[in-house]
Amino acid sequence: MASWKIFEGTRRPHDRIRSELPPPPRWREFKGGPVVDPFPADLDWDSSQAAAYRPTTEAVEQVNAALYLRRPLLVTGPPGTGKSTLAAAVAYELGLGPPLHWPITSRVTLRDGLYEYDPLTRLYDERRRQVDADDIGRYLRLGPLGTALLPYDRPRVLLIDEIDKSDLDLPNDLLTIFEKGEFEIPELSRRENPAANVLTADSGTDRVLVEDGFVRCRSFPFVVMTSNGEREFPPAFLRRCISLELNQPADEAELTAIIREHLGALSAERADLVSTLVGEFFARQNAGDLATDQLLNALYLCHHAARVEAVNVVELAEKVMPYISGQPGSDGR
Repeated sequence: MASWKIFEGTRRPHDRIRSELPPPPRWREFKGGPVVDPFPADLDWDSSQAAAYRPTTEAVEQVNAALYLRRPLLVTGPPGTGKSTLAAAVAYELGLGPPLHWPITSRVTLRDGLYEYDPLTRLYDERRRQVDADDIGRYLRLGPLGTALLPYDRPRVLLIDEIDKSDLDLPNDLLTIFEKGEFEIPELSRRENPAANVLTADSGTDRVLVEDGFVRCRSFPFVVMTSNGEREFPPAFLRRCISLELNQPADEAELTAIIREHLGALSAERADLVSTLVGEFFARQNAGDLATDQLLNALYLCHHAARVEAVNVVELAEKVMPYISGQPGSDGR
């Protein structure tokens, strides 16, 4: 039976986004150009985590909603639930190239994500006269968000990581960018010739043409914004996003399936170890928060340590599974 979903969470790469993703709704059409080639062919990325990621049914549906509606996906959940890896999983399955990554701190501004301009180097080059300092594109580099908004014929994947750590103004500042799908580079647009080949966040040498001082998208990027739930966002921001909440695995069977995907033959070879530490993981969650990747690290370490000498795997696992929050011995999370 046919499915409306382009992303299915199968971890099998395909190119169906070209033929099966419907055109955007009229209010989300973007007509940037000239079309930019896909990400540089020699750009390599480690897709091993993406290939092992197991999205939930709800995650698959919300990813497809974001793809169809050309809206950013706001993913909320505790650490270790795979929020960031979801972006890579979508890029991997849909063949959209390595995700662009914009980590957020309290000092980050919208401009940091869009582009940076280096006037001091340009002034120095002007004085040396060893390069063409009038080639302003040498001194302009698009940031992760700016690169994602280039006029690609297929969407780029952009991870905006931990947006809840941002300055209070950043979510509102993003609204205009998400609605218009474009931004201005004033240092370029006010020139007599407002066109230049500028650097991107992908490469230190490859450049792309920006005309009339504006970067305008063609295919709205697939934007994943992660949040640990440490703050509330403005209603205007939330209504322009597709929301998804991820939780820790609900039971031992679900967690064991995740372990199997990540550790492969090791999980089958040491089923006894997996069973012991999965049980310990859930027991310790009553006293504080733990993350799934902590358990994966503990399993890997205990497996190799036990091959050499007799060790207390529970004690060793506890040393690499400290509580993220909460205190050992407390009554709840």
